[in-house]
Amino acid sequence: MAIKVLKPTSPARRYLQYVDFAELSTDTPHKALLAPIHKTGGRNCYGRVTSWQRGGGHKRRYRMIDFRRDKLDIPATVATVEYDPNRSARIALLKYSDGDYRYIIAPIGIKVGSKLVSSNQEGPILPGNAYPLEFIPVGTNIYNVELKIGKGGALVRSAGTMAQLMAKEGEYGQVKLPSGEVRYVHLKCRATIGQVGNADHSNVSRGKAGRTRYLGRRPHVRGVAMNPIDHPHGGGEGKTSGGRHPVTPWGQPTKGYKTRKRTHTDRFIVKSRHA
Repeated sequence: MAIKVLKPTSPARRYLQYVDFAELSTDTPHKALLAPIHKTGGRNCYGRVTSWQRGGGHKRRYRMIDFRRDKLDIPATVATVEYDPNRSARIALLKYSDGDYRYIIAPIGIKVGSKLVSSNQEGPILPGNAYPLEFIPVGTNIYNVELKIGKGGALVRSAGTMAQLMAKEGEYGQVKLPSGEVRYVHLKCRATIGQVGNADHSNVSRGKAGRTRYLGRRPHVRGVAMNPIDHPHGGGEGKTSGGRHPVTPWGQPTKGYKTRKRTHTDRFIVKSRHA
């Protein structure tokens, strides 16, 4: 896996950098694990825009990922490593010894033919294996971490990310997240060993606006460039704006104004990411 830098034969290719696909073993997904994706264009059920800068983009199909890793003590072999248009990480197709197939987020270090297992007891600490935190040694790098027992991995799923199990205290373990936050996670929650693959994703440069449009992202327009009807920052003569800066399009203060209301989970945060 490496970053491809192209010769500047056109203005778009001058700044284009992308991750090569040498690690992928196929470009054909497993048909039984595909599902349709219906586009919304950022609109809700009333046809009103609720998510700005959405629309267009290439047609996709969703790959059903096994975030729970609840197929226990059945050995699996990595059949393919594939591209997933719906996430920054690569995915791996596992073929279990009972004939079942499932997708997982591919960690660094696995390849076609690698042997993986998910279990509720101690086992080999190898990339791609999944266990409850109580059976993972302190100091191990992990990803796809559950927050609620049995619900499936919710944290640390994007390309190149990893968390670290820092300590175990009673029923909870302290997990250091990529943001720097340290929080309590129940030891019965499951996590996968290793670091998410495709770590060079952070070095990608799309090169032109068109490649962003392929992803379904429309142009972002500054509030001060809008009319007063469209944004509190809009209007004025020339570059002179109203006196509402800085606020959201709906008048909510921003750039430092705290809006977090779910404070009952603060007891699980050992060290804030803002500290």
